Amino acid sequence: MTPEELSSAVTACLKDAIDAGDFSIELPSDVRVERPRNRDHGDWATNIALQLSKQAGMNPRQFAEILSSRLEQIDGVAKVDIAGPGFLNITLDAGAAGELAKAIVEAGPAYGRSDALSGTRINLEFVSANPTGPIHLGGTRWAAVGDALARVFESQGAEVTREYYFNDHGAQIDRFARSLLASAKGEPAPEDGYAGAYIEDIASRVLAVEPDILELPEAEAQERFRAVGVDLMFGDIKESLHNFGVDFDVYFHEDSLHGNGQVEMLLEKLKGSGNLYEKDGAWWLNSTEFGDDKDRVVIKSDGNAAYIAGDIAYIQNKRERGFDLNIYMLGADHHGYVARLKAAAAALGHDPECVEVLIGQMVNLVKDGKPVRMSKRAGTVVTLEDLVDAVGVDAARYTLARFSADSNIDIDLDLLTKRSNENPVFYVQYAHARTYALARNAEAAGVDDSAFDAALLSHPTESALLAALGQYPGVVAQASAFREPHRVARHLEVIAGTYHRWYDACRIAPQNGEEVTDVNRTRLWLNTAARQVLANGLDLLGVSAPERM
Repeated sequence: MTPEELSSAVTACLKDAIDAGDFSIELPSDVRVERPRNRDHGDWATNIALQLSKQAGMNPRQFAEILSSRLEQIDGVAKVDIAGPGFLNITLDAGAAGELAKAIVEAGPAYGRSDALSGTRINLEFVSANPTGPIHLGGTRWAAVGDALARVFESQGAEVTREYYFNDHGAQIDRFARSLLASAKGEPAPEDGYAGAYIEDIASRVLAVEPDILELPEAEAQERFRAVGVDLMFGDIKESLHNFGVDFDVYFHEDSLHGNGQVEMLLEKLKGSGNLYEKDGAWWLNSTEFGDDKDRVVIKSDGNAAYIAGDIAYIQNKRERGFDLNIYMLGADHHGYVARLKAAAAALGHDPECVEVLIGQMVNLVKDGKPVRMSKRAGTVVTLEDLVDAVGVDAARYTLARFSADSNIDIDLDLLTKRSNENPVFYVQYAHARTYALARNAEAAGVDDSAFDAALLSHPTESALLAALGQYPGVVAQASAFREPHRVARHLEVIAGTYHRWYDACRIAPQNGEEVTDVNRTRLWLNTAARQVLANGLDLLGVSAPERM
């Protein structure tokens, strides 16, 4: 019996009790069952009696007693205990618990997937690093977390568009072009420009494409360095991301919003709606009317559009493309954007809940116990390639995705190169590879999956492993609901731990001279189930599931 099946059974008992007149309540859409921390309290627990008793006009224990008497009649439920103020602790019989192994194997890659977000179109914008340099660690973190979140959303039935906002409009591009021109001339970088080996490399490549570029008038030469240099830099960024296992469906050019007049048209519309007003020669968005902490300048007193003007047009563009939910994944210095973007959506007449902003915190690298410094403009940036070269794609992606995005993290490069249980990605991948090793040993010993008797999975380590596997779909659903793919990584580590303990306690292949029995065959099913869940979870994180290590 899976947690979902048990949840459905509790719901059915509630309906039967309503029909019998035991109490009068509104039937909940979902009943949550969880694994108790103390195994002595049963296999699963629910606090549904505490949630619904007030509505029924009863105390929680009285409600729980009515429900428990019905639950005890369900096939596969061994006993139901009432704990504390009204918690229901449910123990399954061994057969019902063990059936989960076969259900997982039969579901295969679909185990953990659902249709909860079916029909929802999500635009997920992440990374969006300026094309003025290689992707640094903050962008690398968003690449890992963003792609994992997209995979989690898709596993719940959503239609997800991965989008990269290409910042090719504004002062930073001018500084980049001037920096390239200076490098090509052999001059120092401009005071407000960019420096470093990557600037020299891009400048050299521009010269290779256009050998006569320095013979042009300076303004024209700078414009060519801008056009060609940005194109080359962005090509490098795309290649880096692709090698990291991250590809985007849409590369949206900021400049297109200004070039085709979308910004101007939208601002005129906002003026007509009364949500833009003029003061001190500038035009302001009355964003405080929609929850922002202050009104924002949209058209500056010199007549030029402020940065938020493009943000407003971008929201409108996404809505016109039919997205129900628009998620922006931004860096730690963008906290002010949360209320700002929601206010912009509301001013445009959209539900502000169609916009979500996720803020990511800093990533620090540590090697030999000391921090690895980075400074993009000084040219000593630690890039995506640097991290991958040091630890590999799998370790980089897993590590960046296993922490809550709103927490600062220190990445220990020494730890991530260790082939030991201290290294989380090794720990999980090794558990997956071990399932294959066990299967190969079982095959050599003549064990196959021709029989399955769920009641034989009765060892305490088997019960613990089944429980961890059973929690997986709920963990994925929570990762989707809370926008936290790190929940998947952390639960994979739980599964790996319970699997390794089961491996130490229970044999699949019989020892020399022993006969192959249905215990061996049934344990092979459990081994395959563990392999499937580990593979499914690693796939959500964009991490490989090796057969051998």
